[in-house]
Amino acid sequence: MKKINFAFGIHCHQPVGNFDFVFDDAFHKSYQPFLDIVEKYPDFRINVHYTGILLDWIRKHYPEHIRQLKRLVEAGQVEMMSGGFYEPILSVIPPEDGIGQIRKLNKWIDAALNYKARGMWLAERVWEPELPSVMHEAGMEYTVIDDAHFKYSGLQDEELLGYYITEDNGHPVKIFPISMKLRYTIPFQKAETTLEYLREIAGEDDDRLVVFADDGEKFGVWPNTHERVYTQGWLEQFIQLILENSDWINLVHFSEAADKIKPLDRIYLPTASYAEMMHWALPARAFREYEDFEFYLKEQKVYDKVSVFVRGGFWRNFMAKYPESNQMHKKMLYLSKKSRELFAGTNGPLSEQALDHIWAGQCNCAYWHGVFGGLYLGHLRHANYENFIEAEKILRKLSGRENEVNVIETDYNMDGFSELLVETPSLNIYLEPEKGGRIAELDYLPGNFNLLNSLTRRKEGYHSRLLEVNVAQEEASRSGNDGDSVASIHDLVASKEDNLQQYLHYDTYERKSLLDHFLGSNVTIEDFRNAEYTEEGDFVAKPYRAITRKSKNGAVEIELSRQGNLQRDRVAIPLAVTKTISIDGNGSKLEISYRLQSESNEKIPLRFGVEMNFGLLAGNAEDRYYFSEDRNIEPANLASVGILNRAKHLGLADEYYNLRINMHSEKAAEIWRFPIETISLSEAGFERIYQSSAVMFLFEVELNGTWDVRLQMKITPFKL
Repeated sequence: MKKINFAFGIHCHQPVGNFDFVFDDAFHKSYQPFLDIVEKYPDFRINVHYTGILLDWIRKHYPEHIRQLKRLVEAGQVEMMSGGFYEPILSVIPPEDGIGQIRKLNKWIDAALNYKARGMWLAERVWEPELPSVMHEAGMEYTVIDDAHFKYSGLQDEELLGYYITEDNGHPVKIFPISMKLRYTIPFQKAETTLEYLREIAGEDDDRLVVFADDGEKFGVWPNTHERVYTQGWLEQFIQLILENSDWINLVHFSEAADKIKPLDRIYLPTASYAEMMHWALPARAFREYEDFEFYLKEQKVYDKVSVFVRGGFWRNFMAKYPESNQMHKKMLYLSKKSRELFAGTNGPLSEQALDHIWAGQCNCAYWHGVFGGLYLGHLRHANYENFIEAEKILRKLSGRENEVNVIETDYNMDGFSELLVETPSLNIYLEPEKGGRIAELDYLPGNFNLLNSLTRRKEGYHSRLLEVNVAQEEASRSGNDGDSVASIHDLVASKEDNLQQYLHYDTYERKSLLDHFLGSNVTIEDFRNAEYTEEGDFVAKPYRAITRKSKNGAVEIELSRQGNLQRDRVAIPLAVTKTISIDGNGSKLEISYRLQSESNEKIPLRFGVEMNFGLLAGNAEDRYYFSEDRNIEPANLASVGILNRAKHLGLADEYYNLRINMHSEKAAEIWRFPIETISLSEAGFERIYQSSAVMFLFEVELNGTWDVRLQMKITPFKL
């Protein structure tokens, strides 16, 4: 009789910073009902991975689930897999951190479940060739990754019924290929479909092995799966069918397969992840071209034959595609390096706390974007920054420099230019002289809050689908079509609200703060908001010269200057801008003095604007709003659009996070406010997401030689 060894595994994860109700919903829809049904069938042996984040949450809220898991482990029904505790992409964090994170989850599993994990789950199945060294050092014998990785190395389906050995500098690990076929049939097709496939690949010997390993959320959280898997009974039907055929289907744990089955061969895999992830990593233009090429190959009926040679991008390119991802990543590297230099092999409660916060900020979800990636979700980015800032405060305390003011010149974000990192007891101010002399990050330390946590509006490869739907709707309306063709497009492009294409605006610069604009006389707030205007000046994102001064009382003064031009009627008008940022050494106040200077003998009429962007996470929450000492603001929510005429003050309040931002100008200005909102694609379809609130102080200037203005920004607790 032909036989097959079958390893069935699930991976369960929720991101650091995800809402409590999301954890709870996933627990009741997937994690708990799945385990309940598995426990009913003691002969159904499976491999399970929970991230440390999720295990901690479950132990706190539903400890019986952990006790249930322990029973199944002790009974030999469940094999636990380890991994990075906070689910990092191991290849983009320091090896010491990766090893530490894996050991932390090993320790948790051993202490709570009395089990010593031998293998691990690899976050997002992102593979790079040096990973065996990290895994081996952490005590891991095996991992599981997509069969596509093996096919990129030239192997075919019939060569993937088993596992392989790989190594890095003499550090070996065993790698099991996950069957793409099974990933697409389980649980979306009838249980019999999986059985038929297992029968097809079964062989005469006892060494054939096929692997299913995928997200546990597929069993209840993904759209329509709870009803299918539990209400309609798919999971029980599947388990019963597998067990009824146990005379030729042998359920195995990965460690058992590694012990009893010989490896097929040695292999070296290229850098890769699952196919969708590599598609998402491509820049917008290449993203669409990749889709078009795939469609062409399918049209030519050759895709199945050549698809293994069709690959997208590389995971690390998310940090090139999205500077916001790079900003978080390089802050993490900066703090990780600082912690290693400070600790130098010593350990203590505070040093462990700092390191753990750095590790928590390495959770991968906020660093990338696809259907499931969370870069577009401000609360996930905030959670990473919150952990980083807390770690930074601990590191300063341990170093004895928590009350000092430090100015560090370094290329911390690895863009080829030096940045200025100003660290005070209350604030971090990261300045980028080469990019408009802007503030790229403003951390309010008492609240563990990066106030500039925003995302720039940029074109995504999938945005064209929204535009195609709009065109199809208009054509159907003109032709009197009953809409069937449009409906089919709607089936492919679900949206959480109508007419989202009207919000597709793309910024020409990153949405940071202290951005210097010169606008034409006809530019309106709507033009500016929609990025449908032309700058008269060449100051936004252009190089400024920086000079740093530090006074005896600890205050810091940074002068940023640029000799640029205005362009009017194709004539360049020389103009100098100098902005001097004074940073209080004790508090959380910035004073910004601007000077505009021209050598022209004639008066030059200008509309000069200073733009700031604040990411306070909720545009329409009642506890986050604008206020002004000059007059009432209505509506006051942070997603509102409006102008304060001849005003000197605007504030933003966040009662939830207990902070208040006050901005004053010594001269009256038009103060513009509007939301930065992005359109992204999630598993539920297209959605509009509030990213930040843009504020601009706009001055009407008659420049005759020099013109000066002083602005002040102060961040305080909402309630003392």
